[in-house]
Amino acid sequence: MKFEYLVRDNIRNLKPYSSARDEYQGNEGIFLDANENPYGELNRYPDPYQKKLKMALSDIKSISPENIFIGNGSDEIIDLAFRIFCTPGRDKAVTISPSYGMYDVVAGLNDICLEKIELKKDFGIDIKNLREALSGPAVKLFILCSPNNPTANAFPKQELIEVLKDFKGIVLVDEAYIDFSQKESWVNELSAMPNLIVTQTFSKSMGLAAARVGVAYSSIDVISIFNRVKPPYNVSTLNQQAAMDALKNMPEKMNQVAQILLSRERLITDLSQLPSVQKIYPSDANFLLVEFENGPEVFNRLKSKKIITRSRNSMLKNCIRISVGTENENNVLIRELKKISK
Repeated sequence: MKFEYLVRDNIRNLKPYSSARDEYQGNEGIFLDANENPYGELNRYPDPYQKKLKMALSDIKSISPENIFIGNGSDEIIDLAFRIFCTPGRDKAVTISPSYGMYDVVAGLNDICLEKIELKKDFGIDIKNLREALSGPAVKLFILCSPNNPTANAFPKQELIEVLKDFKGIVLVDEAYIDFSQKESWVNELSAMPNLIVTQTFSKSMGLAAARVGVAYSSIDVISIFNRVKPPYNVSTLNQQAAMDALKNMPEKMNQVAQILLSRERLITDLSQLPSVQKIYPSDANFLLVEFENGPEVFNRLKSKKIITRSRNSMLKNCIRISVGTENENNVLIRELKKISK
């Protein structure tokens, strides 16, 4: 296996759990093998390898099912990457800052030192600092959120590829918001970068945040390691079916994405006319990062009116992250911000 040398010793030697559905994969028969209740609509364990969902994604993405992993949300995939490739208390991971807070949590849970590369004032990546960080001892994993949360920008690929081609560890690009961006997906780099993992999700553009379905695209070698380590039934039948139904209804989902993008531009126009707004950062996502004259006060005033946004003041002074809502929700938000501005 090509990346066996990167895998933790205990993971490399792990004998994976063999479920009842590993031993028999047919859909018909008298099932007396898994100690299931013989009665009920949801009495059978789900397909542990989500074969139908992978086939549907394969048709859409033109990627082999063997290059696809389905996780219980992208968070499970991120956690598995840490657990598989980083030895607790010894190895390191690198990411950018500010970025998705779950990277810190997962690194902490796995006792992995997470080194952060501070973004420049325009939220670009300091390539020199990144190159130095990746060349450090025991660095096994680089995580890049693009489009980034909370800064909303997607990063240009070419200069990053120049740096990453010399990196001997695993590169994980978190593309939770890619369907709201005009930038090209990193999925197109999989053939050239066998150490690349690209994660996407059904939570954002597909509107299935409650279902917790994440997807990883990578080399067969990497996907096979993920399949060895994951819990046997990590995605429920209900959630697999919800994802399948969404894929069957792609035109409607893409219309919703188009509506969100249109609403995003209208929201930018409306926000730019408010005197309390100091800056609206460019967005490749379904949210805006907005700097206010007094961000914490604005956040609390909105919350008192049951308009719930996300304060990012601890990361970026006076900044609030605002998700793009329905037209009505956006209008209510703007009306309240106008009152606050007075």
